[in-house]
Amino acid sequence: MIKVVLLGAGNVAFYLANVLTMSKNINFIQRYSRNIKNDKYFDKNIPKTNNINNLSKADIYIIAINDDAISSFSKQLFFKDGLVVHTSGSMPIEALKCKAKKGVLYPLQTFSINHKVEYHQIPICIETENKKDKELLHLFANCISKNVYEINSSKREKLHIAAVFANNFSNYMFKLANDICDKNSIPFDILKPLIKETANKIQKISPIKAQTGPAKRNDNKVIKNHLSQLSENQKEIYNLVSKSIINTYN
Repeated sequence: MIKVVLLGAGNVAFYLANVLTMSKNINFIQRYSRNIKNDKYFDKNIPKTNNINNLSKADIYIIAINDDAISSFSKQLFFKDGLVVHTSGSMPIEALKCKAKKGVLYPLQTFSINHKVEYHQIPICIETENKKDKELLHLFANCISKNVYEINSSKREKLHIAAVFANNFSNYMFKLANDICDKNSIPFDILKPLIKETANKIQKISPIKAQTGPAKRNDNKVIKNHLSQLSENQKEIYNLVSKSIINTYN
């Protein structure tokens, strides 16, 4: 069995803790965190330490913390044995400053502690410095996901940008739609079937073929009418996105 130590206590760490606990081929021997406020969400049967010098000996050490803390945190890992990986989509493998072997284990999904996801469907992107470590990380990744991809730091950075557009920006659009509904006393639930169909449609056809709406039709009358009813922030976003759609299709 692959022995694993998990370092972190945020959303990604919570996801990993759950999937590590469920896997029959992984021995989740310890987790590290100085933060106690999220302890209630984690399995109490997994030994925990808040002292980085008391980490157990493992095959893989997973750093699941904020991107800007990875380098400074990994410098504190003085052991030379084992494979240390971070879970960031935007940080290169070189962000790890430890003495041990290095790698990346990037789960491409949006995580929230209070929301469950289908763990084994989540794409896992891996990267290592050598073939032997790649074999180990591939074996580990296959234990927690059916979708494993070898993606280097350069491509992973581009993938992360694409993920920001696909998830973070689209979710903010949902937020703006929710604001408009709230302001006009309209239940946001009315839009949920449309949101679901939008996501389902691109499982079957490409986004460029799935596009609809006034900007796709270059319907300036409707666009002007919409703009006249929006706040300045909403108007700026609506106008920018509409122009981009118009330029794409016309």
